[in-house]
Amino acid sequence: MNRFYARHRLDISPADLGAALVGLAASDHEAAGADVEKVWSRDGSALACYSVRSGFHLLLSALHLTRGSEVLFSAVTHPDMPRLAEHHGLVPVPVDLDPATLSPHPEALLRCINGRTRMMVVAHLFGGHVDLAPLAAVSRREGLVLVEDCAQAFQGLPDTGDPLADVSMFSFGILKTTTALGGAMLTVRDRWLLDRMRAIQRRWPAQKRAAHLKRIAQTAAFVALTRPYPYSLLAGACSALGIGFDHLVNSAARAFPAGSTADLVRRLRLRPGAPLLKLLERRLRTFDRDRLAARAASGEQLAGMLPPGLHLGGFALDHTHWLFPVVSDRPDEMIQAARAAGFDAARSASSVKAIAAPLGRPELEPLCALDVMSRLVFLPTYPELPPGSLESLASVLEGHETHAHISR
Repeated sequence: MNRFYARHRLDISPADLGAALVGLAASDHEAAGADVEKVWSRDGSALACYSVRSGFHLLLSALHLTRGSEVLFSAVTHPDMPRLAEHHGLVPVPVDLDPATLSPHPEALLRCINGRTRMMVVAHLFGGHVDLAPLAAVSRREGLVLVEDCAQAFQGLPDTGDPLADVSMFSFGILKTTTALGGAMLTVRDRWLLDRMRAIQRRWPAQKRAAHLKRIAQTAAFVALTRPYPYSLLAGACSALGIGFDHLVNSAARAFPAGSTADLVRRLRLRPGAPLLKLLERRLRTFDRDRLAARAASGEQLAGMLPPGLHLGGFALDHTHWLFPVVSDRPDEMIQAARAAGFDAARSASSVKAIAAPLGRPELEPLCALDVMSRLVFLPTYPELPPGSLESLASVLEGHETHAHISR
């Protein structure tokens, strides 16, 4: 039987899943929330939420910006983020990225700002970090609320976000670093805003215990099936039965199924339940720094074997390689070659997408982001891969280089 290595390895152990089951007995939401927020930050700036998207919805509800106000987004982000802005009557505007750093490009940023701009949301993508200093300077000058989306870039406490941001948002969903099977931690540096968000969230219903139990079972199955031999059998069964393998894998890890914006908002208007909060506290206290370091080292090792500029975001700051994206002029051929070698490369190992410019403003179309996302391939580089795997992946990429290399 051939081994087939999954595109992503969940960052959770059997002991953590066992603790999650034990934690189902927890029932005091207020105490569990206070405990995990104290672990996150002693200065009282923490807010535990059901998800980053719930936290962002909460933030927009608290700010209550004038309808028609514009929110700048990193041009590559989770598509639900601009959807939520639209739900609040706001206009999402993408800021094109520098593909070498995945930071909003300064020239593109200046083109996007006008008298209606009120907020900037910067996403740290694929385990790298954006230098917020120049963006914070622009935000201060223009009077913008600066929000950083750190869902893909957590490095363990005391990393609670860049002090230059007004709000920092971290996700602990199923695919994220030190997953708690859901939940998010927000650092809100304005006391009035934090109190307002907390008051609104108290009116939301709490996550059901049965929903958390379902996610525990789902995660246990995902962990078991993404081991090399079961994963190979799963891929073979999908092929034999005509089932879309990519769709099956991606939907298994999706917290919020596709639906209308109204349905999305309904699903997001939840407080995290006590069992989720207890698991999140455990994961923060027992953060595995050795695995994070090993993951970062694996990504750096593969990056060093590749032609210069093939790795998207290779010049991002302090990279821990949550995912390893490359660009190719022939992405489907690259994926086929990687899978033939036993590695599940994929076009969609992450939910982020390039977002379009507002209607009637074609000059703001994020052409660079749209281009690289159309040619993107994610490669597995997690530290549990066996020795020699990275060399095999690098050899697969020979002959599949893009003709439009990413340069700094």
